Amino acid sequence: MTTNHQDRTQEPGAARVAVVTGGSRGIGRAVSRKLARDGLAVVVNYAKDAAAAEEAVAEITASGGQAIGVQADVADEIAVAAMFDLAEKEFGGVDVVVNCAGRLALSPIADLDLAVLDAVHRTNTRGTFVVAQQAARRLRTGGSFVGFSTSVIGTQFPAYAAYAASKGAIESITLILARELRGRDVTVNTIAPGPTATDMFLDGKTPEQIDLLAKTPPLERLGTPEDIANVVAFLTSPEGHWVNGQVLRANGGMV
Repeated sequence: MTTNHQDRTQEPGAARVAVVTGGSRGIGRAVSRKLARDGLAVVVNYAKDAAAAEEAVAEITASGGQAIGVQADVADEIAVAAMFDLAEKEFGGVDVVVNCAGRLALSPIADLDLAVLDAVHRTNTRGTFVVAQQAARRLRTGGSFVGFSTSVIGTQFPAYAAYAASKGAIESITLILARELRGRDVTVNTIAPGPTATDMFLDGKTPEQIDLLAKTPPLERLGTPEDIANVVAFLTSPEGHWVNGQVLRANGGMV
């Protein structure tokens, strides 16, 4: 248990609060919308695309939800701490942290620019560590942390080495954190999606490649961001609170 943690409890009747990194696009945006529909106030984090974050916040508030957009590089510990400070100031605390922010780079190992490798690990590995560190210090009793890995760790597709290595680190970080938070009534899990129809996944792939990947799971389709958001919603809900210290392969039945 971290020595920086202070006992935090939610005020009776207050809305639960979620911080969603990478919350303005793709899976993160679907997660932000889903949690808001479930009654949580949402901090929609983004790295650069302020317009996308504004759109996500507008969607939530137009439907009667509560949300604010906050810019922060997840690998920057000062910016991430400030984001959590703002969440506590605006909404009173933090109950759910979902770290969707991520970076993908595809290349054979022999050809990968090591600067690209460093960038992938800075966002995926260091970023997860930084966000998880703040979650460990800030989450209230009954809270949840969800990290994001990838099913490529199991499928071992060529060209995914840098990405899969960074996601393997995320599995280790989150599973250890689950044990470190013993006695806090806080769950820590990681979701490992399969091929999911997001801009990050679709970018640079031919229709033939996309069709092949869509047919890989026994369900024979790509996942949708909403498929993954529903899993997040379960894991962070009271109904999912007995699931802890797990990696959940949300991939339609892939290896």
